[in-house]
Parts: sequence; C-alpha cells; structure tokens
Amino acid sequence: MPSIQLLPTALSELFAQVTYSGSLTLADRYGLMAALLDDSLGEEERDVIDRLLRAVCKGRLSLVEQISAVM
Repeated sequence: MPSIQLLPTALSELFAQVTYSGSLTLADRYGLMAALLDDSLGEEERDVIDRLLRAVCKGRLSLVEQISAVM
C-alpha cells in the first residue's frame, strides 16, 4: 500500500481556503481524510482538523458536493 505524504503547508492552506469560502468541498474532505491517515501528523495539524470539523458541526461551514471551490 502506498504511503500518504502531505505537503508541509497543506492543512494551513486548506484551513485558509475553507474559512474564506465558508464551504468544505469533496476534495477538501478527501484531503482531511488523507491527513488523518498520516501517522506523523502533529498536534497543531490535528487541532486545525478539529477546528474545521467543529465549524461544520456548528453550521459555520457548509458541506458541498462540488469537487472544488471556484474563487
């Protein structure tokens, strides 16, 4: 099974883009899933993921079925 390698700034860029757009796309959700499967994920990165998931639960972010957001 191939290992998953995240880009060093992937989660911070994802957080900024999702916060700006107000929606979590299908590609964003796959990116979060890949990040969670990474065994070397640090505490700061896990906190970013937790913040995004809490924002979805509280209704501050919406889940959309689009592949990606168009800016």
